[in-house]
Amino acid sequence: MTRSRLANLIRDGLGTINGHPARPSQKVRSGDVVALTIPPPMPLDLEPEDIPINILYEDDDLMVVDKPWGLTVHPAPGHPSHTLVNALLALRPNLSGIGGVQRPGIVHRLDKDTSGLMLVAKNDAAHNSLAGQLQKRHIHKRYLALVWGSPDPASGVVDEAIARDPRNRKRMAVVADGRASTTNYATLEVFPDVSLVEARPVTGRTHQIRVHLTSIGHPLVGDALYSNRKTDLVERQFLHAETLEFQLPSNGETMQITAPLPADLQGALDILRK
Repeated sequence: MTRSRLANLIRDGLGTINGHPARPSQKVRSGDVVALTIPPPMPLDLEPEDIPINILYEDDDLMVVDKPWGLTVHPAPGHPSHTLVNALLALRPNLSGIGGVQRPGIVHRLDKDTSGLMLVAKNDAAHNSLAGQLQKRHIHKRYLALVWGSPDPASGVVDEAIARDPRNRKRMAVVADGRASTTNYATLEVFPDVSLVEARPVTGRTHQIRVHLTSIGHPLVGDALYSNRKTDLVERQFLHAETLEFQLPSNGETMQITAPLPADLQGALDILRK
C-alpha cells in the first residue's frame, strides 16, 4: 500500500490509535494499538478512451510511457475523463489497483502541462516494487527546463521545504515547515534572456522543479502559475521529463529510458539557436 493511499484511508476516518481517530502525521509510541480498516475494492467505473500514447518500454510488470502535455494523469474534480488513465485502460485493461480506484497503474505523476516519462504498473507486485524504489530514492529522473535568466551559480542544489502556498491554494511555495525537498540543477545552454537547464529532483513534491527554480529567481518559461512573464516561444511551461532510471521488479536489472523533447519544445530551442 502506498503512503498516499494509507494517508487517504486515515483521513477518511478508517485508522485509529488506541481506539481514537488517527491523523496521517500522528506519531506512534511503543505500546500503542494501531488499527486500520481497509474497505473492499470499489468497481472500476472509468471509461477507456482512444487517446494516442507512446509506449517506450513494456514487459509483464510495467510500461514506461511518454505523456503528452495537456493531459491530466488521472480523473479528479473538474477532470472526470480524457486523462492518461482513460488512455491506459484502452491499451491495457488490467493495471495495478494499489493507487486507488481512480488511479489504476499510476505510480507517480506529472503535471498536466509537463510532458515526458512515466512509470505505469501492470500488477500490484510491480507497483509495490516501484513505489518502494521511489520511497528509497532509487529512481532517478532528469528533466529539461527552459528558465528565465541565467542561473548564478550555473549549477547547484536547491534544498528548500515545500508546502501549499497559503496565499494561493493552486500553487506550492517554499515554506519553512513544509516537506523537505531537494533539486539538483545544471545550466546546459545560455541564450539571450533564457537558459536551458537540467533538473534532477531528489524528492518528488508537487510542482517541485517549478517552485525550486522560481525560488532562485529563474521561473520556467511559459509557466503562467509561477511567473507573469509572457512568451511566444511555447504555449505551456517548458518542462519535460527526459530520462528515467529504475530497476526492473522482475530481476533487479537497471533500466534507463530516454524520451526526446516533443516538437513544441524542440521547436522553441531551434528558434533560440538560430
